[in-house]
Amino acid sequence: MRAIFDFLVETHIMEFLTDPRVVFAAGALFLLSLFMRWKYLAVALFGAGALVAVARYSKLAEGEASMDQNMLVFAIGTFLVAVVLIYFLFIRGD
Repeated sequence: MRAIFDFLVETHIMEFLTDPRVVFAAGALFLLSLFMRWKYLAVALFGAGALVAVARYSKLAEGEASMDQNMLVFAIGTFLVAVVLIYFLFIRGD
């Protein structure tokens, strides 16, 4: 328990979200939510995972590209994730 607490205190959010144990747990929970037809949990996990993927792809923290290009990729990616979430939550029926 102490190791888990130390890990959570000393880590950054992106390091935590890309840890293989966290990714595996989130993937298992996502699959469980699909099999059990828990729509809101599946959409929430998809949204969180998609935003992490967009943040990693746009390389905001790394600074490898110009800030304008990074922000444009992040903004467009976030907009597309929001469109998909709105579609699954409000437009598409059960």
